[in-house]
Amino acid sequence: MIRAMWTAASGMKAMQFSVDTIANNLANVSTYGFKKERPEFEDLLYVTMQKAVAPTASDTGKPVNLQVGHGVLPRATVRDFTMGNLEQTNSKLDMAIEGDAFFQIRLPDGTVRYTRDGAFKLSVTADGNMITTSRGYPVLDRDGAPIVFTQQLADMNIQESGEVTYKDETGLNLPTGQYIGMYKFQNVQGLEAVGGNLFQQNTASGEAIADTELGKASFIRSGYLESSNVAVVEEMVKMITSQRAYELNSKAITTADDMLQTANALRR
Repeated sequence: MIRAMWTAASGMKAMQFSVDTIANNLANVSTYGFKKERPEFEDLLYVTMQKAVAPTASDTGKPVNLQVGHGVLPRATVRDFTMGNLEQTNSKLDMAIEGDAFFQIRLPDGTVRYTRDGAFKLSVTADGNMITTSRGYPVLDRDGAPIVFTQQLADMNIQESGEVTYKDETGLNLPTGQYIGMYKFQNVQGLEAVGGNLFQQNTASGEAIADTELGKASFIRSGYLESSNVAVVEEMVKMITSQRAYELNSKAITTADDMLQTANALRR
């Protein structure tokens, strides 16, 4: 009965973790470029009270094991990187990636991060107009340099390939020589979310690879933003399921406690 209490307690902790993950998904339902997560669990160690053995000439054997488990443990959170819906904004600095690539961002300390949030802004610097995030972090081109231009924003265009162009006096699109950087990863699930709609690479994800060098090429849709891929109804169903499982594990603890109380009350 003590084992049942600890086993059910592990179930309650697991369901609390599940609800925490669902709550984070729902909280970010309006966050551009957000990718929902789902928790994965694994069962814990088993006590084998009787092993299965093959029959012999002198023994009928045991066709099945007699085991009891010790509960559940969260194993991982898997992020769903499927593309969200595109929301039209008509702003040239709003960009959505149609494909599996990420934008590359440079932080003030020089480290590089990656994002699917293309709600970019214009930052006026001494060198010219720079494309940045809402926090002022430079958006990098495919050579790892900030994207800076001296022309007026009204004359600028972002092509599907990521090429930054501008219109001259005759209305002709001319190249600036810069391309919005787009990068992919061999193991996108290995990316570590660090907040601020940013991911950082690590040994699990592998090094960032230029978009055109891995898989199908991605495209940039200027004037659009990628919405979160969280489905509210789906998350609500998962929440109800987790809540009911939490309640059942709580009931298991109460039942085990009642049984233990009954056993302690026995008299010879």
